[in-house]
Amino acid sequence: MTMKRVVIALLIAAVAAAVGVLLLRQVLHDGVSAKAEPTGLEKAVAARLRHLAIPADARSRTNPVPASPQAVREGMLHFADHCATCHGNDGGGDTLYGRGLYPKPPDMRTAHTQELSDGELFWIIENGVRFTGMPAFSSHGEEDASWRLVRFIRHLPQLTAAERLEMQRTNPKSPDDLAEEKEEQEFLEGKSPGKQEQKAHHH
Repeated sequence: MTMKRVVIALLIAAVAAAVGVLLLRQVLHDGVSAKAEPTGLEKAVAARLRHLAIPADARSRTNPVPASPQAVREGMLHFADHCATCHGNDGGGDTLYGRGLYPKPPDMRTAHTQELSDGELFWIIENGVRFTGMPAFSSHGEEDASWRLVRFIRHLPQLTAAERLEMQRTNPKSPDDLAEEKEEQEFLEGKSPGKQEQKAHHH
């Protein structure tokens, strides 16, 4: 091992030790609560480690799905159904589940995400990110779905109000939401919930 490599190895070890001490101090101060906000150092280290974890050939991949309004719309509807629970329809991450994660989901409209290459975004969607709430959504031979998500993520900073409304109709519904929608539909059709209940009692 050359002297240069020894110096680099020692520097890496020193940085790792310093980061470890800082993280230990934070844990001792805040405990292990997921409500805590990661420090700037944690964010910087996590971003660097994420970059190093993605293979170089994956980072350089280009999107095989041609850019088109249809590709963006398909990615949008997929995002609304699979991703918005944590990331929000607008990609801001300010959701019930997103606020409870540690680290919090990034605001995907900002440079933090938008400056990643298409290949990096695709790799993250397919493989997830360890030690975060981001799971792997490997598409098992249907990679185009993830590539369309990449097209939509690029579109997030220009998301329109009409698109957000369309996404809301696609978002997963809770039992309460479904019951409320059913009541609204019955009301619009002129059916009275009270009469329906009375009919059921007479039978």
